[in-house]
Amino acid sequence: MPINFQYIKSIVPGVGLALVFCLFSQGINNVLAIEIFGTVKSPISTVLIAILLGILMGNAFTPRPGMMVGLDFTQQYILKLGIIFLGIRLSFSDLIKFGSIAIPLVIFCILGVLILIKLLIKKVPISSKMSYLIAIGTSVCGATAIVATAPVINAKKTEVAYAIANITFFGVIAMLIYPYFAEWYFDNNALKAGLFLGTSIHETSQVAAAGLIYDQQFNNPGTLDVATVTKLIRNTFLVVLIPLFAFLYNRGEVKDQKYSIFNIIPYFVIGFIGMIIIRNLGDQLFSVENNNFYLWFKFIEYLKILTTVFLTMAMAAVGISINLSELKSMGYKPFIVGLIAAVTVGIISLIYIEFLENFFF
Repeated sequence: MPINFQYIKSIVPGVGLALVFCLFSQGINNVLAIEIFGTVKSPISTVLIAILLGILMGNAFTPRPGMMVGLDFTQQYILKLGIIFLGIRLSFSDLIKFGSIAIPLVIFCILGVLILIKLLIKKVPISSKMSYLIAIGTSVCGATAIVATAPVINAKKTEVAYAIANITFFGVIAMLIYPYFAEWYFDNNALKAGLFLGTSIHETSQVAAAGLIYDQQFNNPGTLDVATVTKLIRNTFLVVLIPLFAFLYNRGEVKDQKYSIFNIIPYFVIGFIGMIIIRNLGDQLFSVENNNFYLWFKFIEYLKILTTVFLTMAMAAVGISINLSELKSMGYKPFIVGLIAAVTVGIISLIYIEFLENFFF
């Protein structure tokens, strides 16, 4: 397939802007730490600065359409590449260990939110389609789940837009607050904090950002690893839930719903596992006794740095793309349902972690 130079040229301005925000955020972080607080690190992480700067600039100035092409590319592809590269940090034993604990928690959170929203819509009347979208967005993987579910329940564009705005609003709030709450509540326990962040925050990008904030602020990279594995496990539940939602919504009606499993498989999950395989094979091939061990070690370190840069760029792009005025048009009923669902999934996560503390921690 020939290279589309025109497309590459079109994404450069937006990608470049995201990179500038990433570097500028790191500069602000250094100034806050060294010049103002006189500490080794700033009390505000680089990722958090990038998000807040993006929101500020994106709402103070309307980004040009030419910029949005590259910003969308950064959110969709550079973000996913950063998540894939996170796999270089993990071993197979880590994946199995984290996954075995996370899977029951993810199931409990999904069931809890689905049951709650089913009860809520009797008290806070919103459309059944909207309730399905908010439920799957909260319990699985945010906007991706909403967009994937909308066609199989014939949701209107306005319902999709409201549900995404709802998920975005509460996800961003959780992303900014939960890393600090997790540190206070779990006392720097990487496994507990990672499980909580991975199940209680909506979007994959928001979970990655929250884990990175925790890592940067509290020197605990294990939290990011656990949160990422937990969130990617949540994402894979789309394969089960979308056909289930299609059946539940259309039961009693003869409809030929068309959707492909290939459109709902999160491919970056496969890439993430692929990087784990590469890391483990590399560790076997380039052992400490091998002359190439140093090069392999440096490669891993550079890839970790690149991961941080990609994720920070993506979150800056997310911030720029958040239109606060659009969030005002949600209406209070979906807002109430989304708020209760977001709080509930966090509470379920806390209860599960506390209940199983004697078994796993």
